[in-house]
Amino acid sequence: MRPLRIGLFTDTFLPDQNGIVTSVSLLSDELRAQGHHVDVVAPDFPEHIDTRPDVMRVDSLRYMFLPTYRLAWPTRRDFTHRYDVIHTHTPLTLGLSGARLARKWDIPHVATYHTHIEAYTHYVPGATALQRHTGVVTKVMALHYGKADAVITPTAGMMDVLNAMKVRNPVVIPTSIDPRALNAAPAVQNPWPAGKRRLLSVGRLAREKRFDHVLDTLAGLSDAHLVILGEGPERDHLEAHAARIGVADRVTFLGVRPWTEIGAYYRLAELFVFASDTETQGLVLQEAQLMGVPVVAVGARGTLSGVAHERSGYLVAPGDVNALTHYSREILTDPDLWARLSAGARSFGSSTTPHGVAQRVLDVYSHVLGMPRAVAFQDDLSGHPRSSLAYDQ
Repeated sequence: MRPLRIGLFTDTFLPDQNGIVTSVSLLSDELRAQGHHVDVVAPDFPEHIDTRPDVMRVDSLRYMFLPTYRLAWPTRRDFTHRYDVIHTHTPLTLGLSGARLARKWDIPHVATYHTHIEAYTHYVPGATALQRHTGVVTKVMALHYGKADAVITPTAGMMDVLNAMKVRNPVVIPTSIDPRALNAAPAVQNPWPAGKRRLLSVGRLAREKRFDHVLDTLAGLSDAHLVILGEGPERDHLEAHAARIGVADRVTFLGVRPWTEIGAYYRLAELFVFASDTETQGLVLQEAQLMGVPVVAVGARGTLSGVAHERSGYLVAPGDVNALTHYSREILTDPDLWARLSAGARSFGSSTTPHGVAQRVLDVYSHVLGMPRAVAFQDDLSGHPRSSLAYDQ
C-alpha cells in the first residue's frame, strides 16, 4: 500500500483526556509508524504546548456551558493541506468541516461513531426537549454519518443506533489499547488508605457517566475506599452526594492525571467499578482489564461487549446499584474468584493492539479509495472477528 496523506479530524484532543483522544492518538502513532503522513486536526488550547509532531490546531472558543471544552471555529484558510482520505472522529464543528472538505475535494470521508451523541444533549440548553419532541439530533447525526463513504463503530452494541440512522454497512473495529504505556507507568504514591479494599473508577465527571451510582455502590462496601480519576462539571455535585450518603471520608477525587501515570493506579487497584450506560465502548474498561483488574460495570450498548461476563468481571442492568454492590462484595471477599477474574480480565483486555487496529482501519481506507485491501479479514487469536464486513474487491 502506498503512503497516504490522512487527516484525522476531532473536536476533542490533548490536553483533554478521554476515549476519543486515546483512540486518535494511538491510531495516528501507528499510521505514522507504518509510513503514512497524518495530521490530527483539533481545537487549539491557548495555554497548551504541543509536543506531538502530528497536530494541526484550529482557532477555538471556550464553550460557555462546558468550561473545560474548546469549540473549534475553523475558517477556509485553516485547511491548505490536501489529503487522500479524511477520517472524522466527532460530529461537531471540526467533524462537519472534515466532511465538507472531503466533498469539496472529492476525496473519501470515513467517520468513526465514537459517541452516542443523543445522550449528551443536556450540554446544550433546550436540546434535550427538542430532541425528545422532534428527534432533530438523531436526524442531523443520520445526515452526517449517512453521507460518509464508510462508518466505523467500536462495538457491535452500537449497531442498532447506526441501523436506525440507515447507515450502510458499518464496520466494527474496536479501539486499540497500548499495553506498553500502561505497563511502563512509574510508581505513584498510593492514594488508598492502609487496610481498605481498593476500588477505582476513571472517567469524565459528567452526568451521563453516573458516578453517583458508583458512590452509592461504595456506601454498601464498608471496608472499601474509592479513588476516582477524572474531572468534569459534576465534581461539586458528586462531592456533595458523597457527603450526603456518608462516604465522603472513603472517596478520593484525584482529578486528571497524566496518561503516563494511569497504569500505576490500575496496578494498585483491586476492583474497577463503572456505572455509565451511554458508552459506545468504554476504553477505561479495556485498560483496567488489560492490567488484570476485575470489573463490575453496567451492561448497556458498548459495554455489553466490553466485559466478558463471569470471566473478566460482571455486567449488571443500568441503575441496579444493588447488583453493583453485590458483585463488588463477592469479588472482594473471595480470593479465588478474584484471582480467576483477574486472569480472565488480563486475557480479555489484551484482545486488540494498536498495530492490528490500524491495519483494519487501513483496510477501510483501501476500500473507499478503490485500492487493494491492506490486510485480509480473518479472526484473530482471541476469537474476535477482525471486522463485521468483508469488503469485496
